[in-house]
Amino acid sequence: MAENGKYIYGILNSNSHLQLTIPKAFLSDGGESPTAVYTIPHQDLSALVRDSNGAGSLPRSKETLARLLIGHQMVIERIMAGGATVIPMKLGTYAQDENEVKAILHKGYSLMKEIMERIADKIEIDVVATWSHFNSTIKDVGEEKEIKEFKERLQSRPRGATVDEQIKIGLMIKKALDEKRAGVSREILDRLQAVSEDARIHELMDDQMVMNAAFLITRARHKDFEEKVEEINKSMQDKLNFRCVGPLPPYSYYTLETNKFHFEEIDRARKKLGLLKEKATRGEIINAHKAMAFLSHPDRNPHAPGMEKEFDEITQAYNLLCEYCRKDFCSFEEVEFAENAIWIKVLGSPA
Repeated sequence: MAENGKYIYGILNSNSHLQLTIPKAFLSDGGESPTAVYTIPHQDLSALVRDSNGAGSLPRSKETLARLLIGHQMVIERIMAGGATVIPMKLGTYAQDENEVKAILHKGYSLMKEIMERIADKIEIDVVATWSHFNSTIKDVGEEKEIKEFKERLQSRPRGATVDEQIKIGLMIKKALDEKRAGVSREILDRLQAVSEDARIHELMDDQMVMNAAFLITRARHKDFEEKVEEINKSMQDKLNFRCVGPLPPYSYYTLETNKFHFEEIDRARKKLGLLKEKATRGEIINAHKAMAFLSHPDRNPHAPGMEKEFDEITQAYNLLCEYCRKDFCSFEEVEFAENAIWIKVLGSPA
């Protein structure tokens, strides 16, 4: 009977045995509840996993995806609550079997150890600030001198304001609101950074949101951080609502992702670029792509059928080889492929 695949939640700074159970509701690939989550060790690290029948693809339904994300985070945060340092893996990280999990640990060991040192005894706190009374804030902005005087000039004219002038008023209010938001956000960040190690700014989800940020803090300063948020809230005279989530693992800083390559795909890609030797430098891959892209570009072959598809396939082959060949030199020999078959990197990082 074939071994079950493994869903990987994160990497722990320990190789001790650990096990817990999670509800079936937080799984995407069936199975009976309760489902065991356990560790697979490698040297002084271990991967937190569960057996899975999934093929590594996430559901398309937003509702299901949100439920799985909650389950993914719940497992990591339960382990972290016991004092463990955890590097989270990207949602939807699967391995074929235990050997592949160990290969991921082996391949990423140096990177994982480096991250463990950076996040030892640290937690993430996510802070969202929104306007308490958004309509009142907009009204206050509209009363600023420049905007108010402009509106008064328009109102004093018999014909009133044109459509373009009304649009201009709206743009003036938006600009003033953005400047007000930026100023308040900078003040909050400056004050919270005094009790944190680092801060990451996230995208604002709507106009009512003033700040959306993640802070990396030491566990010992968790209470200081909460008190600082409360102090800022009072100083803002209830003009803002604050929502803090944490303690969390360092999702915004060091979430890991894996990239697995298959020999047949890499072999097909290098042949697509005309690389017939079984070893190549990055420079040779770049030059091969330039040559093939030049010859197959649709603009050079306006009457040749299928050239757009050919050009796209050459581009895809080049992108795949760039992912595979991260060093200055790489091998396409099957016996050496396993060494480069798995890449581990920090989410969003080019390296």
